[in-house]
Amino acid sequence: MARWPNVPAVHGWLSLDARGRWCLRGDPVTHRGAIEFINRNYDCTDAGEWYFQNGPQRVFVDLDYTPWIFTLDGSSQLADHTGRRVTRLRGAHVDEDGNLLLVGERGIGLLCDRDLQPLCDALRLADGTPCSEEHVLRLMGGGAPMPSEPLYLEWCGDRLEVESLRREQVSTRFGFLPRPRAGGIDD
Repeated sequence: MARWPNVPAVHGWLSLDARGRWCLRGDPVTHRGAIEFINRNYDCTDAGEWYFQNGPQRVFVDLDYTPWIFTLDGSSQLADHTGRRVTRLRGAHVDEDGNLLLVGERGIGLLCDRDLQPLCDALRLADGTPCSEEHVLRLMGGGAPMPSEPLYLEWCGDRLEVESLRREQVSTRFGFLPRPRAGGIDD
């Protein structure tokens, strides 16, 4: 890094989509070695700007939603898009579109839509009975007005109350910039 102290950062080229795919100028990165390299070097500034460190250069990442995308691996364990297992959940949220957001030890992540059903099947009412679609709709804000009944996500020994959270609140509440730009301005 000392050899190239003034390498400019890159903005607007690399993105992370809602299924955990790296995209370069909108096209998915498919080379396994490149994906593994980006995964190993994915990090965040103190200001909440996510980037990939490419030698002396920081390539800032545009986030389609959250900095982490969670999926279920073959053994029904949660993993983030870089392949690291999520060992403990600290929070669960549903947004107005029915997206399930989970808080793991590395921060907030969107559950990939392909894996939504198994975790939705793990939503329970306070007494432990499975919740209905109507309960989820009320939590999203789209159901009939009725007294709210808390929903819980029961997964791998954790029991978390699922909170409603609007999409536009996610980045502010969890301290990240979805579209970092030069000069710290997020568009």
